[in-house]
Amino acid sequence: MSAINMSANADFDANRVRFALHGGAGVIDRASLSVEKEAQFREALARITKASVALLNNGKSALDVVEFAIRELEDFPLFNAGHGAVVNANGEVELDASIMDGRSRACGAIAAGKTCKHPISVARAVMERTEHVLLVGDGVDQFVHAIGAESAELGYFLTAERIEQQKQAAALGVVTLDHSAVYSSDPQKDQPSPFDKKGTVGAVAQDGFGDLAAGTSTGGMTNKMPGRCGDTAIIGAGTWADNQTLAASATGHGEYFIRNVVCFDLHAQMMYGNLSLQDAAKATFARIEAMGGTGGIIAIDHLGQVHLPYNSEGMYRGWYDGDQVRVAIYQD
Repeated sequence: MSAINMSANADFDANRVRFALHGGAGVIDRASLSVEKEAQFREALARITKASVALLNNGKSALDVVEFAIRELEDFPLFNAGHGAVVNANGEVELDASIMDGRSRACGAIAAGKTCKHPISVARAVMERTEHVLLVGDGVDQFVHAIGAESAELGYFLTAERIEQQKQAAALGVVTLDHSAVYSSDPQKDQPSPFDKKGTVGAVAQDGFGDLAAGTSTGGMTNKMPGRCGDTAIIGAGTWADNQTLAASATGHGEYFIRNVVCFDLHAQMMYGNLSLQDAAKATFARIEAMGGTGGIIAIDHLGQVHLPYNSEGMYRGWYDGDQVRVAIYQD
């Protein structure tokens, strides 16, 4: 497989349009997800995927559509991003996000923001309105104020479920992924947990000009140390886009994805080893699993191949491969 460079100056061709999104990967079993919540997840995944594909078919850029899709996911309280993000050990939310343009490798990211209503848009503003790639902590919130981005107080982000999750994790003395077995059952009653699983969100797109883009947004890990930053905000670990190879967004145990620089690793194997996306993903996941990590990736390569691998029980996902919009949660 030889990589090619698609240009934004190419003619628009709707046959090039591809799209995928995720809402987290992890311990997602049917027994612990209520029928009602499963229906809500599927509806949201389908709705946002269909709207994103429609925008791409109408000539919107991959970058614009990735931002649009993630903003929609950040507004949906059942995912761990924006409204409904998980809570750290201090009872606060700290929001991470990143976005990357495959045309130029331009990228922007934020970590540990506390007031940004749409973290993905703030990450894009870092890319387009500063000379930097990554802002962290108080600097994020100062930037939000300086540019007049949408902001919100802590109460907007918090949900009763997230507060209770943090209390349970703190009582057990653990830091957990949103999709964690610690929430899969009630140890006292041996019954399904009242918590319905949700997680980090991301989107990847190829537009009608052949350009690629990727983005990711998250609240991180429940009961995490204040200031903890996972792979979502790290370009190359949780997000990557390059027109010569692929656009990718990751979800899972971020520390393992950072240690393996997962999304860049896929790019490097394709760029320098001439591997296909599928073969590169297989090799990358073998390394993650050898370390004990779990998670998933959504990716579109420069040829328009859509690949959604994961090594956990499930991953919330929606995609369009040029044929039809599909959504799935479990292995089927």
